[in-house]
Amino acid sequence: MGDIAVVGIDCTFPGAAGVQAYWDLLMRGGAGTGPVPGQRWEARDFPAVSGSGGFIDDADVFDSDFFSVTPREAAAMDPHHRLLLPCAWRALEDSGLAPGDLAGTETGVFVGVMGGEWGRLTMSDLARVTPLLGAGSSAGMAANRISYHFNLTGPSLAVDTACSSSLVAVHLAANSLLAGECDTALAGGVNIVLSPLLGMVYGQLGLAAADGRCKPFSAGADGIGRSDGVGLVVLRRLEDALADGRRIYAVLRGSAVNQDGRSNGVIAPNRWSQQRVLNSAYRRAGVTPDRVAFVEAHGTGTVLGDAIECAALGAVHGIPRDTPCAIGSVKGNLGHTEGAAGIAGLIKTVLALHHRIVPAGLFTDRENPQLRLGERGLRLLKSPMRLPRGESLAGVSSFGMGGTNAHAVLASAPRIPRPAADARARGGAARGAVGVFTVSGDTPEALRRNLAAQAEAVAGRPRGGAAALCWSSNRVKTGLPYRFAVPVRDTDELVAALRRAAAPQGEPGSAGRPWGRPVVAFLFTGQGNEFPGMTAGLHRESPAYRRHLAEADAAITAHLGESVSGLILSGDERVHRPEFAQPALFAVGYALARTLGSLGITPAAVLGHSLGEYAAAVTAGALDLAEAARLVVRRGALTAELPEGGAMIAAATGPEELAALLADEPGTVVAALNGPADTVLSGPRAALERIGRELAGRGVRVAPLPVPYAFHSPLMAPAAAALRAGTVSCAPPTVPVASTRYGRMLRHEAMDADYWAGQIEEPVLMDAALVALVQDVAPTHLVEIGPRSRLLQIAARGGRAPGVEYLHPAPGAGGTGHELAETVAALYRGGLEPRWEELYAPEQRVLQPLAPYVFSPERRHWDRQSFVPTAPPVAAPVAAPPVAPPADPEAVAAAAAAVAAVRAADPVLDAVVQAVTEVGGYPPERVVREARFYEDLGFDSVMIMQLKNQVEARLPRVGEVSVQQMLPALRSVGSLAEFLDEMLLARSA
Repeated sequence: MGDIAVVGIDCTFPGAAGVQAYWDLLMRGGAGTGPVPGQRWEARDFPAVSGSGGFIDDADVFDSDFFSVTPREAAAMDPHHRLLLPCAWRALEDSGLAPGDLAGTETGVFVGVMGGEWGRLTMSDLARVTPLLGAGSSAGMAANRISYHFNLTGPSLAVDTACSSSLVAVHLAANSLLAGECDTALAGGVNIVLSPLLGMVYGQLGLAAADGRCKPFSAGADGIGRSDGVGLVVLRRLEDALADGRRIYAVLRGSAVNQDGRSNGVIAPNRWSQQRVLNSAYRRAGVTPDRVAFVEAHGTGTVLGDAIECAALGAVHGIPRDTPCAIGSVKGNLGHTEGAAGIAGLIKTVLALHHRIVPAGLFTDRENPQLRLGERGLRLLKSPMRLPRGESLAGVSSFGMGGTNAHAVLASAPRIPRPAADARARGGAARGAVGVFTVSGDTPEALRRNLAAQAEAVAGRPRGGAAALCWSSNRVKTGLPYRFAVPVRDTDELVAALRRAAAPQGEPGSAGRPWGRPVVAFLFTGQGNEFPGMTAGLHRESPAYRRHLAEADAAITAHLGESVSGLILSGDERVHRPEFAQPALFAVGYALARTLGSLGITPAAVLGHSLGEYAAAVTAGALDLAEAARLVVRRGALTAELPEGGAMIAAATGPEELAALLADEPGTVVAALNGPADTVLSGPRAALERIGRELAGRGVRVAPLPVPYAFHSPLMAPAAAALRAGTVSCAPPTVPVASTRYGRMLRHEAMDADYWAGQIEEPVLMDAALVALVQDVAPTHLVEIGPRSRLLQIAARGGRAPGVEYLHPAPGAGGTGHELAETVAALYRGGLEPRWEELYAPEQRVLQPLAPYVFSPERRHWDRQSFVPTAPPVAAPVAAPPVAPPADPEAVAAAAAAVAAVRAADPVLDAVVQAVTEVGGYPPERVVREARFYEDLGFDSVMIMQLKNQVEARLPRVGEVSVQQMLPALRSVGSLAEFLDEMLLARSA
């Protein structure tokens, strides 16, 4: 049998809500048993059944809105289904996945569930049977609901082999993975003690513990105590888990399932079958029993069952060995979780191997001498057992009441070497590398709830760098509509940011629901923005930027004859000379754009200011890197050959006020029209100084630009002529280009030699190009590509892009990886799904445990009076729709009044709201015009048919409406009301 990795876990057991709570319970030797909750049944009405057992707190809580399940359907669902859905979500998160990422994949679901108690309790009153109850009471739906709600298309089956169901489910899941039926599998089981009926059967068989507690292998063992439980593990083939860099809790080396066959009774255990299943599992695992350090036994605490199991364990494991094989049973802590018993034992064993310590068992102080454990080579653990270094092996047994036995062989996880840190990354930031921590929720309230949970979880960790935590959150916590993202370097900074955002009045703009993908435009800056050491901080911290700058440097070196990356990153003042400045700025622009592209940030359009058009052309696909590098090096060399004496100034006014001044100074021209009152002049230095003094005297703000040449003026004619005489290999752009030469979007014009020649001597029409870009693609974000922030300031002053968010991944000398991270965070909040890996060095991509998703505790779907028998063994009818959770009375009244006003003004909408309320069981104030039938209200095909009938009954003048007619209108409550309005008008006409 091939090896299977356990990569994710979630569970809830009595006294232990969650994996960490379960492990804490085991390590402290705690017990989850207690009195029967009044919600289940009144113990005094059933004196023959123990008044104690193991019960999950709040087993009736279910976040139906999260899973788009209507209140009426949630009330009809078997509680087993309601427990499994959030458990599956949390288990997948724990495996390092955003659960939504598995949608459409052949992921398998294998669930052990014992019996059909919910159906027996709720379907006995034929008058109250509904389709929702029919689907809700099916044990087979336990797995199918997970597959449906998560859109998983692999094998999906419920397994009922009584008490061995969940371990058999794991066995089947492992075989499905090895057969290639699926690449990921969820496997486990669930059990809820809904009534005392099975307890009465145990009592009549003499198998029930008087105190409701299992005491496995103890002299005081007197039978079974029943209990709740739900647990799921996420399984992957070991080689796939290693290739994906998953955290591996333990490895399933092999498993086996068999049957007792005809023995001394259909419900009696069989020693020889148990021995055979043990040997078969070890044979499939390729190990010998003497290597097994401990066995998590079935161990129910019945006198006969414990004796038979110990005889079988001793026969297999008690061969001459240096150290006795340790055995135990988690049923001493929890009680017998029946259909979930196998997964309870498996998770305990997986955690023991993961933590390298085996918890002690309960009731081990009074070992049953009749079991003869010592002479059989077995021992009970009276204190925790440390596991030695190296591989450790363990076994897990689970035996079904009907004779189906299962055994699994587990091994500790292999050691995974981690990549060494890059020296530049290690020295880059004393506080640690920057990352983006993400959290998402299905509502604003859910987002705040989960921000608070993450804050407390991170606060409980050792202080230090946060990059690996951020990377883990990007993989796991990004799949829901309301989003939060913050760039941070360490855990202290992260905790503070999370707590601020989780507060009732959190930071504005830090979180929200994006209603579409962001539309991004890149603005590439030109010459005059260079400075010694530009982007050095980003280069130190971003592996992607280093990689892409090296690409540009190699292309430039082939023509320049020397590397520009050292020039860019050092304090070399030669960076201001045009023969170096222009290639250096091009390299920075290219590397920044490629870095953003590698992160999944692709522009809807590009705009380049003067020299910036070269990097823009490469990004748009009009030039390749090698050709652009050749042209830029040539342009820089031609510029350096021009005589000095030229200059440029920026004036905060429009060209109209400048016309007369320019006419009086021959050789001076408008070099750039950046905005309505944002003009750049170019020409001889002395003439520009005179114009500058005149404008300053008029109160116009004037600033000289740090360039030694009169770009975009007649003084550039020699360089332009040389460029025009050359040849350019270009192609039609694949990304729209807002040309600052033409002041419009490029249509069919080629970016050829003539284009680049005119581009160096003609004015830069930035303002017109930006207006054209905004009109053409309607950007939501403008991202400046360059070493300083210039074009965003111009765009802001001109007011040409209202409502657009401005971003800059490298804004000036103080820029580091933080600004790049903030750019990605802002775009993620705006709807982008980044390729997060590119933000992190390999050694930072290590999966860290995060707090699981916290579902809403507000909705409860359990009415004890609706199904609990009042006298044995009579069952009562179906559960009624749930009562709405407590809410602020004033808020509820205000919402109800607003809804009533809208409905009174629109009788058709009122009829639709009433129909939806009846079918779905929602309170009327929740059925607003904007509510979507499928995404928000959880309607399915059966409910649509019921809705059709309700609509026809409430709007008789509409007549019969076919489902086919309704389907296109089922976008929202309002769209259905509009459709019915139109039908009424048509019928009236």
